[in-house]
Amino acid sequence: MTKKIEILPNTRLEGHGKIEIFLDDKGNVQDGYFQVIEFRGFEKFCEGRHVEELPRITPKICGVCPGAHHMASSKACDAVYKVEIPDTARKLREIFYNAHIAHSHILHFFALGAPDLILMNEDPAKRNIFGLVAVVGRDIGIAVVDNRGYAQRIQEIIGGNPTYPVSSLPGGLSKSLDEKDRIEIQKMAKSLVEFSKKSLDIFDTLVLKDKRLVDIIANDLYRRETYYAGIVDNKNRVNFYDGRIKVVDPQGKKVCTFEASDYLNYIAEHVEPWSYIKFPYIKSIGWKGFVEGVNSGIYRVNSLARLNVADGMATPFAQEAYEKLYSFFGKKPVHNILAYHWARLIELMYACERILELINDSTITDTHVRNLPTDEPSEGVGVVEAPRGTLYHHYITDKRGIVQKVNLIVATVQNNAAINMSVKKVAQKLIKNGAVDDTLLNMVEMAVRAYDPCLACASHALPGRMPLEVRIYQGGGLYKRIVRA
Repeated sequence: MTKKIEILPNTRLEGHGKIEIFLDDKGNVQDGYFQVIEFRGFEKFCEGRHVEELPRITPKICGVCPGAHHMASSKACDAVYKVEIPDTARKLREIFYNAHIAHSHILHFFALGAPDLILMNEDPAKRNIFGLVAVVGRDIGIAVVDNRGYAQRIQEIIGGNPTYPVSSLPGGLSKSLDEKDRIEIQKMAKSLVEFSKKSLDIFDTLVLKDKRLVDIIANDLYRRETYYAGIVDNKNRVNFYDGRIKVVDPQGKKVCTFEASDYLNYIAEHVEPWSYIKFPYIKSIGWKGFVEGVNSGIYRVNSLARLNVADGMATPFAQEAYEKLYSFFGKKPVHNILAYHWARLIELMYACERILELINDSTITDTHVRNLPTDEPSEGVGVVEAPRGTLYHHYITDKRGIVQKVNLIVATVQNNAAINMSVKKVAQKLIKNGAVDDTLLNMVEMAVRAYDPCLACASHALPGRMPLEVRIYQGGGLYKRIVRA
């Protein structure tokens, strides 16, 4: 008889997911799944609305990455109206967006991801941000809170709200930046740059100098060979806000580079009956099932994927850290998923350096921050690199700008197949003869947390109706059962 092990809920990630592991008669792992058990269908909520409302509506998909949806939606609205935004507006949006990346990466590394590495063998009750502070020190704990707050404050200044931004409009921004706010952002950006350097030092000291952890990061247990995708600028460097999407194969060879508006020519989505999340794949390769390698269309996004597709970083300290990562592994691309944690700190460095660079730009307080749309609205695609990977917003409107159709492909969806494969591999390697303990199950969960999945974002509209069962109880007994298949 097949035995099932269930990890529910998965901890230290956004949303509600579970892991199911199936054992054969000998107690060895037969299969493993990562399932998303919530349903949102946010695309349907957007239909029938004025398209310019969507940059304010779509951030409500998630409280962790609202800035990503605000920016992707804003860029989609620009495309719907065929309007180019002023250069200063683009720079301000990019400052806002790099602050969003910074706040998310600080949160994930210190509160969600680092405990997996630094506190791997600790009591589960200590495997959290408080246990981490006990190791790194109170001063670092305070710096984490302060600098994540600075990143939120920068988003508030430019976006109008620290969590749910409202400032982007078709054609640019609703307000410019004054000198007082510029000076405040400059001061916070300097602190963020120094904090990023310290974060990389912590990783070097507590992880890279620990042979036990290095062996886990670099060995085959957490390794899967897939394609990778991410946005690159015109010099083929990482950029979160703008550029073209580049795809490389498992050997690092470029497969294609495409504009956001052409994404449907390169990406398709597969559906499985046991998950509300879809499974995107490279269209030219095709869906070949949950297998890795050059003959499988499965690809990954997120921090490590962005570094794998790029030739480098656009700022000096981040470039130095980028070179150190690839020197450590001795090859590119890197397929070891625990390296996602390291890649996030490199991206944190870049995001903070870029904020400081842009806030010192002589035109950043220019008051011309919006070009009013004049063309009839129709269709547009906006893409940014969310903290968790490439995010697509695609809108189709009527001539009045009323939304007729919305398609969202979020980062976690694109990593979904790889997450499932990673869970299965780790479980198969670690669970033998039915012997299971908390340490082993946590190591299985680590395969999920490395991707920093956002499950509220990933929950997707499916064709047809959602299955529903309602049970009504009266007097302690079942009175009526209503089922919608």
